[in-house]
Amino acid sequence: MDHIIGQQAPQASGSLMQDPLAQGQAAAPQASAPLIMDGSQATFMQDVIEASRSIPVLVDFWADWCGPCKQLAPVLEKVVTAARGKVRLVKIDIEANRALAAQLTQIGLPLQSIPMVAVFWKGQILDLFQGALPESEIKKFVEGVLKAAGGGPLPATELLQEAAVAMETNQPAHAAELFSGVLGEEPENPKAWGGLIRAMLALDDEEAADAALADVPEKIKDAPEVAGARAALELKKEGRKAAQEMEEVHARLAANPDDYAARCELATGLNVAGKREEAADELLRVIKADPNWNEGAAKQQLFRFFEAWGHDDPATLAARRRLSSLLFS
Repeated sequence: MDHIIGQQAPQASGSLMQDPLAQGQAAAPQASAPLIMDGSQATFMQDVIEASRSIPVLVDFWADWCGPCKQLAPVLEKVVTAARGKVRLVKIDIEANRALAAQLTQIGLPLQSIPMVAVFWKGQILDLFQGALPESEIKKFVEGVLKAAGGGPLPATELLQEAAVAMETNQPAHAAELFSGVLGEEPENPKAWGGLIRAMLALDDEEAADAALADVPEKIKDAPEVAGARAALELKKEGRKAAQEMEEVHARLAANPDDYAARCELATGLNVAGKREEAADELLRVIKADPNWNEGAAKQQLFRFFEAWGHDDPATLAARRRLSSLLFS
């Protein structure tokens, strides 16, 4: 059965698939072939094996009686469409193509349990998964396929990477365009929503950030990327108010260095001014003096800073180390 996965077929008249090359015919896939198509026993060699020599081909094995297959199909098609031509999807009904299913089972494909998606690349099976996986897992699977095939990341991933660079190089307007581009393709992408909100904050447009936050789909409102952006927006608002009252705050601290409420307000103002290390210093000073002041308010505010800054931010990492030293020394 080796010819199933792209090797030359035997010449017996009863074989399931005759190798086109053995008949003197070219077997190249059609350049204009659709990205998503129904396949069959008759077209498997051309639509899957030969096509996979130039592009990874995902084959969705399904049946009409299979409920999970019907759940998987639209999600799988959505991810393939978003890949913009980097992969192709062929859908095979195993009930209508029993002889093909039997041969593929004999060479090791676990078609007894569907849905099952196998990836063919260069005429061979590259990878597979079973079950109705969520969209996020299917994206990871396709990303892995593209990496193995040398095809680079998914287009949305490329845009997110470009947007991250734009934010790091102080180009928030360009970053916002890129994040919006991702959302045009993937409206439930939490990284894009979180990035768009943060880009609006970098542009000092709280109204646009509020509007973006309100538009986040309910399904992903609590995603870490969105929660972090929400915290950044809230701190921005609080910090703006604190900045207006900064003169009074400094006067209170001059009169009483142990005015912990004033010191927390100062930390908020410093944070909105972009002075993250100094903001953390003020809160750590309160925690060192009285870790349980106001039911641990300084500690809770510092945790909010961590969420807004990002858990991998250098300021977060440094302040977290100092906090651990204070609490566990």
